[in-house]
Amino acid sequence: MELTVIDYGLGNLESIVNMLKKLGHKSKISKNKEDLLNATKLILPGVGSFDTGMNNLNQRGYTEVLQKKVIEEKTPILGICLGMQLLANSSEEGIQRGLGWINARSVKFKHNSLKVPHMGWNNIELLKQSTLFDPDDKFRKYYFVHSYHMICEEDEDVLATSEYGNNFTAMVEKNNIYGAQFHPEKSHRYGMEILNQFAKNT
Repeated sequence: MELTVIDYGLGNLESIVNMLKKLGHKSKISKNKEDLLNATKLILPGVGSFDTGMNNLNQRGYTEVLQKKVIEEKTPILGICLGMQLLANSSEEGIQRGLGWINARSVKFKHNSLKVPHMGWNNIELLKQSTLFDPDDKFRKYYFVHSYHMICEEDEDVLATSEYGNNFTAMVEKNNIYGAQFHPEKSHRYGMEILNQFAKNT
C-alpha cells in the first residue's frame, strides 16, 4: 500500500508521517506527479491561504493528477485544515477555484466577541457513522487552528460539526473523500484514531 502525503509547499508533513509510523503505517511524502499516480491513499494537509494552496497545486501539475486519482479511480483522500477547504468550490479568502469535489464554500468567522483565528481544543459532534471512527468512542476532542470554515450545500456531506460562536462544519465525507478542519496530527489519541482508521479501513 502506498499512502502518500501530498507535498505542495504547505503544511506540516513530517508530523503526519511520524504519527502514521507510530501507528505502524508506512507512508511517503510526494516528490512529483509519479508519486501521486502510484498512491493507493492520499492525505492533503495544509496551513496557509486558499489561493496559495490552489496555485501551488496547479503549478506542480497536481490538480489534474488528483482529479484522475480521486474522482476517476476513487482513491481515498483525507484533506486536513486548509487541505479540507481546498476540497470545496471556493473560499472568501481568495479568487481561485477550489478542487470542487465537495459542493461547498469557505467563509471567515464573523464573531465580534470571539478571537479569530479559532485556536484550541474543541469537541465535535458526529452526524453519521463513518469508517474513520470507532462507534463505541463517544468522546472526541481535537485541536483547531483556522479563521475560515466550510459551508456545505449538501447536508449529507457533513460528517461532523463543532461549536465556535455557532455550529460549523468540522468534518466532511463524500464517498472516498474525507476532510478534517482540525489537525489530527496534533490531537493526540483522538487524532491518531482518525489517521489509523483512514489508513486501515478506507
